[in-house]
Amino acid sequence: MLSNLEEVSLHQQDLKRIENLDVYCRHLKILYLQNNLIEKMEGLTKLKELEYLNLAVNSVGKIEGVSRCESLNKLDLTLNFIEVEDLRESLENLEMCPHFTELYLTGNPCTDWPNYRTYTIAKVDTLMRLDGQEITKAQRLAAKT
Repeated sequence: MLSNLEEVSLHQQDLKRIENLDVYCRHLKILYLQNNLIEKMEGLTKLKELEYLNLAVNSVGKIEGVSRCESLNKLDLTLNFIEVEDLRESLENLEMCPHFTELYLTGNPCTDWPNYRTYTIAKVDTLMRLDGQEITKAQRLAAKT
């Protein structure tokens, strides 16, 4: 039964790690892990069908471990701990996801940087929405220059 699951909700479980989902639930499309104690994005590399990952309200410090999540298109990291120093590497990890279109980083320290939005749009070509706001053609052109 577990191997056929497409959606799993493990929010508010005081989880500290993401583990065994890539072993038992390889066909996951939607994964809710918000409101936990997760510090590191791990155990996701074999989830090739994962489309939406919600890690809002955790302790994540960097976007990582999603480079092989070929179907990932939406990632919610609202209220985590991604610093501006880790933004470049974090966004580079998203570049490996060809269908990625929507990112939420509201409430992370990196969003206090005045160039955060422009930089993020420039780094992730496939991004269509950032923090709930659609990215316009004008914003994309400005970001590229």
